[in-house]
Formats: sequence, structure tokens, C-alpha cells
Amino acid sequence: MSQALAESKHYTEDDYYSLPENVRAELIHGQFYNMAAPSRIHQEVLNFINTEINLYIRSKHGSCRVYPAPFAVKLFEDSKTIVEPDISVICSPEKLTDRGCTGAPDWIVEIASPSSLGHDFIYKLHLYADAGVREYWIVNPIKKSIYVYHLEKNSFETSAYTFQDKIKTAIYDDLWIDFKELDL
Repeated sequence: MSQALAESKHYTEDDYYSLPENVRAELIHGQFYNMAAPSRIHQEVLNFINTEINLYIRSKHGSCRVYPAPFAVKLFEDSKTIVEPDISVICSPEKLTDRGCTGAPDWIVEIASPSSLGHDFIYKLHLYADAGVREYWIVNPIKKSIYVYHLEKNSFETSAYTFQDKIKTAIYDDLWIDFKELDL
């Protein structure tokens, strides 16, 4: 006796915004991916990087905006992919809405946890490259490593760093983040 394969339900933006407030999930190509609560170290790293970027933008009177998670980013015109990067830097004000960002942020930082490593390094890397994100950082607090991906204009470059390094961003001419100052 043969059984029919179960139909996979595809969710949309409406389903995403109908989730209860206490549920953290991302919608990727119509499928929900639950997100675990961040650890204390995760939050320390997020706060450090977010503060460094904000202080730089403020000192330069820049027009870019930085948003830490939870912050909804609808990457594509279809309503089937909404992610919540740990940090999103958006330099095009027309992409900002009351619900978050529509279109690719210029720079995304994800802080990896043991449960999200494959998701951040493989799935989201390709997703962000396809969407047009210019720069993508994956910070791994456990291994004290940072992988920087420059994804601009058919160029794909990767650099690896540690928490002992001072890293220059690609989207700004003079923003360096010194991870030694994180002191973890």
C-alpha cells in the first residue's frame, strides 16, 4: 500500500506577523525556523558591536541606521522570507517601514550559537548574497572567531579573524572594530 507524501504548508508574511509576540521565528522561503533565546555572551557581543556601529554613525552624522534583533527584514519582494538578523545596518531610508526593513540591508551581523552554526554559515550566507547584502559578518563567541564576507557586485571575498583582531568594515572607509576591547 502506498501513501501520499504529506503536503508541505508554505507560510507568508501574514502568517509571520500573526505569530504570538512571545514566539521568535524566521520565515525563509515559506518555512518557519524557530529561534532560541540568546545567551548572555551572545547579548554582550551584540551590544558591543551594535554600540561601536552606532557611535561611528553618530560621530560621522551618517544617514545609515543600525537595528539589533528583534528587527524584521523582508529580503525579497515575495512575502515568503522574513529574517531577524542580530544586527542590520540599512543605508537606504526608503527600505525602512513601520514593520522593519523591506529589501537587503547593507550590512548584516549574525552572532552564531551552537544550534545556528550551519544555518548562519551555509543557508543564510547564500540567502544574504542572493538578496544583495553587501557585507555579512558571522561572529562565533565560543570559538572567538569572526568571518567577514564581502558580497558586492559579483565579488565574493572571505576573511577570517579572531577576537584579538581589529577589523575594518567594507561599507565604510574608516570604521574599524577592535575585538580586543570586547574583553571576553
